Amino acid sequence: MPPDTSPARLTIMNAPPTVSVVIPALNEESVLGDLLACLQLQGPHEVIIVDGGSQDRTVALAQAAGARVLVTDPGRAKQMNSGAAAAAGDILLFLHADTLLEAGALDALRAAANDPAIPGGNFDTQFGGDDWVARTFNWIYRARLPFGIFYGDSGIWVRRDFFLRTGGYRPWPIMEDYELARRLHRAGPLRFLPQKIYVSPRRWKNGGLLHALTVWVLIQAGYTLGVNPHRLAWMYKHIR
Repeated sequence: MPPDTSPARLTIMNAPPTVSVVIPALNEESVLGDLLACLQLQGPHEVIIVDGGSQDRTVALAQAAGARVLVTDPGRAKQMNSGAAAAAGDILLFLHADTLLEAGALDALRAAANDPAIPGGNFDTQFGGDDWVARTFNWIYRARLPFGIFYGDSGIWVRRDFFLRTGGYRPWPIMEDYELARRLHRAGPLRFLPQKIYVSPRRWKNGGLLHALTVWVLIQAGYTLGVNPHRLAWMYKHIR
């Protein structure tokens, strides 16, 4: 039987990949509205908010913006896996609630994902605040990208079939994003998009820069040495 080369079939085959945005949330009413408004201008296939039991207006804001809302037990990995399981897009884009995407970011993502050899990637992280702290973090994040070292606040995107086939996020309370990044790096090549993702500096603004850096260095070192992420998680709650 000859292949179907009808205009309708060719249109479907040449259509850009669809993007499902998955956002884990827990009491994020102060920042979520801005992100949802940003996404509405960029036309994702769907936006899925996975709420971990918010006590504020997070769910109401998401519903008012037309996002799909799922409710799970708290835990970022569990929430993101639940969102991924419910998603219909070809590409999964995981965003933190306190981020914003530069205009054109999703168009760039769709263009990059047209290459089937690329399993995923992320965006150029831009931390808020025009000071030496933000500039230092921006430089560190960019310097580590070629080595496949990045985290969830950089906007990890991944092919849905790859994500599901390789088991999604590990059920850990911390470092689940880093582990996925390493998995993607091994599968590579990755596409690190130049469009910016703007990240709130609230982690170090609230708890202090020195404290946040010290805790994160200890967590990264512990993980590298093989310490179970469940044993490291107690430190992270003090900088989140």
